[in-house]
Amino acid sequence: MHKNTLLTAAVLAALSFGSSANELPSGLTWIDNMNEPLFASEEAKFGGTLRTHMSSFPQTLRSVGPDSNSGLRHYFMDGTPKLAARHPNTGNWIPQLAEAWAYGDDNQTVYFKLNPKAKWSDGEKVDADDYLFMLTYNRSKDIVAPWYNDFFTNKIEDVAKIDDYTIAIKSATKMSQEELMIQINLPSNGLQPRPEHFFANPKKDENGDGIEDNFVRKFNFKAEPTTWAYYMSNVKKGKSVTFKHVGEDWWGYSNRYYKNRYNVEKVRLTVIRDSDIARKHFEKGDLDVFGLVLPSLWHEKADGKPYQQGYIQKFWGYNQTAQGAGGLWMNTSMPLLESRDVRAGIVYASDYDGMLKNVLRGDYLRMPHGMGAGHGAYDRPNNQAPAFDPKKAIRYFEAAGFDKVGPDGIRVNDKGNV
Repeated sequence: MHKNTLLTAAVLAALSFGSSANELPSGLTWIDNMNEPLFASEEAKFGGTLRTHMSSFPQTLRSVGPDSNSGLRHYFMDGTPKLAARHPNTGNWIPQLAEAWAYGDDNQTVYFKLNPKAKWSDGEKVDADDYLFMLTYNRSKDIVAPWYNDFFTNKIEDVAKIDDYTIAIKSATKMSQEELMIQINLPSNGLQPRPEHFFANPKKDENGDGIEDNFVRKFNFKAEPTTWAYYMSNVKKGKSVTFKHVGEDWWGYSNRYYKNRYNVEKVRLTVIRDSDIARKHFEKGDLDVFGLVLPSLWHEKADGKPYQQGYIQKFWGYNQTAQGAGGLWMNTSMPLLESRDVRAGIVYASDYDGMLKNVLRGDYLRMPHGMGAGHGAYDRPNNQAPAFDPKKAIRYFEAAGFDKVGPDGIRVNDKGNV
């Protein structure tokens, strides 16, 4: 699809917002939050190669479509710039690809002023047409990505071009301002520009949806341009991938929140399929970092001369990043689990604290609530996780009819259910 066609679509979309393609609603309040505290070290030095590993080579270099949810997804999508992002310490929204944003009075629309300095890694400018193409791209059946087709059809109503560096994104449903920003700037939802100059080819778009009909095959191992500080510079199939920094003149450094960040010149990920073998490579100096996530690694295997003599430094860092939902989830439509007494009994019979202390050696903490933590005003400050209480569990099980204990020590009810 040509940019002229996309521009026509943008005009119609803007009209549906109650404004012309060249006008913004009156009375908008623009927000940029450019006075938040900086969080990157001024002592950071540019250069060097960070050598790490991955357990398998990706089956594709695409960021959407079949087999795209690989270990490189962070480099292709999750970690790349969005319109805005949360400040890691204050939690307020700060600019990335956008310079400022404003909320429409319909509780559905957010307007963004794009950073005119933003460029793709191949040198092309990022403009409003790339966001219009993003909508076309994610709605196309040719990308073979049903989740994205659904999200950008049923969650995002439209993207309108106001001018070359101003866009409006309209949600399909009314939301609070905070919810709108979360939906638009989620790391994984793909609502970021797509390089029209890289993907668009009307001659091979027989179904007229703006994307080549053989998209999946053609772009399977073609690394697309990125707005991030790193682009894929070298691919050795089955062996390694290398990401190279765009350079110290990367457009992002015009944003004060990007200064002194992404100081490594190259990141090389080598395929090492076995974690223990990867650790041995690390201990020999062939890799620069190795994650000691499991308590057995930290307490037992990360020992020996390289550690004792100071060649390897073990680091345990703390943060207050938001945590997603996690815990013991039950299907309440299933027989027995539909009973609240049964579910409560299971909860009080689950010794999380004992597991954390004895199995995980106290290295992990239990979240105060299964729906997550660290979400600012959305968190309830007095959440408290239920404590392990066998006596209370027995009372709930008995209330649910499991008042007998079989010869194997397992509770049963009158129907013989266990």
